Amino acid sequence: MNNRKPLFQITAFGLVAMLFCGCGKQNVETENSASTEQSVQLKLASSFHSNSVIHGEAIMHLAERIEAASAGGIKIKVYDPGKLVAALEVLDAVSAGKVDAGYSTPGYWMGKIPAAPLFAAVPFGPDGSEYMAWFFGGNGMKLYQEMYDRYGFNVKVFVCAVFPPETSGWFAQEIQSPEDLKGLKMRFFGLGGNIMQKLGVAVNLLPGGEIFPALEKGVIDATEFALPSIDEDMGFYKIVKYNYFPGWHQQSTAFEFFINKDVWNSLSPRRQAIIEMATRDTIVYSMARAEATQTEVLKRNEEERGVTNAIWSPEMLEIFRQKWREVVEEESSADPFFKKVYDDYSQFREKYAIWGGKAYLPRAVPE
Repeated sequence: MNNRKPLFQITAFGLVAMLFCGCGKQNVETENSASTEQSVQLKLASSFHSNSVIHGEAIMHLAERIEAASAGGIKIKVYDPGKLVAALEVLDAVSAGKVDAGYSTPGYWMGKIPAAPLFAAVPFGPDGSEYMAWFFGGNGMKLYQEMYDRYGFNVKVFVCAVFPPETSGWFAQEIQSPEDLKGLKMRFFGLGGNIMQKLGVAVNLLPGGEIFPALEKGVIDATEFALPSIDEDMGFYKIVKYNYFPGWHQQSTAFEFFINKDVWNSLSPRRQAIIEMATRDTIVYSMARAEATQTEVLKRNEEERGVTNAIWSPEMLEIFRQKWREVVEEESSADPFFKKVYDDYSQFREKYAIWGGKAYLPRAVPE
C-alpha cells in the first residue's frame, strides 16, 4: 500500500495551514491592538431631549451602537439641552472644546451660516432617499464639512438621522389665503421661515422645549416643529386644532452628529470607522422608526382630539413656492457659499430627475 500523498495535495494542505496561521496571527494582533486602546467617554450636548420621541430615540440609538460596536471602548454620555449648554449653543461649545460632541440640526445655525439650513431641510426639496443620494452619492458631505471648515468651526460632521416629511404648521384657525397669515406670530424652522416672513408672519426659531409654553401663553399664535408623533409628544393639539399638510418646507430633514476635531483626530482609524458606521446605521433606524409610527397619531388627533388634518390648497402651495424662488435668489446674491451649495444641490436634482421622474409611481393609497 502506497502511503505517499500526491505532491499537489501536500502543497494544498501546506497553503491552507499557512493561511490559517496567518489569519490567526493577524486576528490576535488586531485584538491585542484594540485591547491596548484606552477607553474614552465622550460628553455629548444635545439640542433635543433624550427622552423625546424619535429625536431622543435617534441619539440614544447612536450612543448605544457606538458603545456596542467598540466593545465599550467608546462611551457617550448624552446631556439634554441646558444641562451643559443651551440647545442653540451646541455647535459653538463643541467647536471650542467645551464639550466633546454634539447632536443637533444645521438649520439652527442659519443666523451664523446662511447655507447651513440647506443641509437640514430644503423647501420643496427631496424626500429622504434623494437627499441621502446628494449627501453620499454627490457632493453633499464634502460641502457640509467644507462649510464648517470655512466658517472656522473645529468639528468633524456626520449626518446621523433623517426624518420623513414634517407637518407644516399648527394654527388656531383655518388658513385659506395669504391674508390669514399676516400678523401671526409663529415658530418656524429654517428657510421655510424666510418664506413665511415674506407673507407677513413674525417668525421666531424657538428650540423644542420652549414652544409649548410660548404657545400656551400667547407669545406665539402658531407653530411647526416636527413629525406628527413628535408634535403629539409636545402636546400642541391641546391648544391649536388645525394641523396642515403637506410639509412643503421639510419634505425630509437631516440631523447631525459632530465631534470636536481634536477629539476626532485622537481616535484610532478603527474607532473613527465605528463612529461613521454607527451614524449610517442610525440614519436607517430613524427613517424606519419615523415612517412606521405616524398613522395612528393622525387618527387619534382627528377621532379623539378634534384636530383637523388640513391640506394646503394648490393655490397656497403655489404661493409658498413663488416666495421660495425669491428667497433662493436673495440668499444666493447675498452669500457666495450659499450659492455654491444651492447650485450643486440643484444640478444634482436636475440629473436625478431623469431617473427619479421615470422610476417611481406617484404616491397613492395602495390597492
